[in-house]
Amino acid sequence: MDAKLFSQAIVKFLSGLLIVGLLLFLPAGTFAYWQAWLLIGILFIPMFVAGLVMMKKSPELLRRRLDAREEQAEQKAVIALSGLMFLAAFPVAGLNFRFGWIVLPAWVSYAAAVLFLLAYALYGEVLRENVWLSRTVEVQENQTVIDTGLYGVVRHPMYMCTLLLFLSMPLVLGSVISFVIMLAYIPIIAKRIRNEEQVLEAGLEGYAEYKKRVKYKVIPFVW
Repeated sequence: MDAKLFSQAIVKFLSGLLIVGLLLFLPAGTFAYWQAWLLIGILFIPMFVAGLVMMKKSPELLRRRLDAREEQAEQKAVIALSGLMFLAAFPVAGLNFRFGWIVLPAWVSYAAAVLFLLAYALYGEVLRENVWLSRTVEVQENQTVIDTGLYGVVRHPMYMCTLLLFLSMPLVLGSVISFVIMLAYIPIIAKRIRNEEQVLEAGLEGYAEYKKRVKYKVIPFVW
């Protein structure tokens, strides 16, 4: 086992857990915010298990997933906007619980949790299908076009999964206001995809032909 990679993964995992906890429980003013515990459970338990699996079976994929250092200014802006989106949506959800602005029935949180886990499972399938997945926009050495499985349905199945994940999160937290805030992810990810496809067309052999074969970017028959 790569001790350095393991340490890096554990530090990022615990940091993420701490940040999410602070963003939710501090505004809520209580640890009795049960929807926050539900989200933390369905978010971090599968993440921990997936990290262990990648550590054992595909450490290079895990290393690429941990590396979020973008070189392009446009992509740095996308990451910053995504961060601001979460910094707004999570505390608002906590405040919504604290002050009872708009109270959703419990079944909405449970249904959204099921959708979240289904999206997580799809995300795992994307990781299995594409060993080149990286958190940064780049063309890697010896990279080839993946056009089977989910990549035969949409060109960016990872973003399809993250869209489902991000839009289900505020509903798990029981916050309609946070859901509206998270809709900002759509134009944010559209900006990232435009830049990513320019990079891939310029540097990845066969990607232009792949775009002609697979028409939809994120949502079949819609986008």
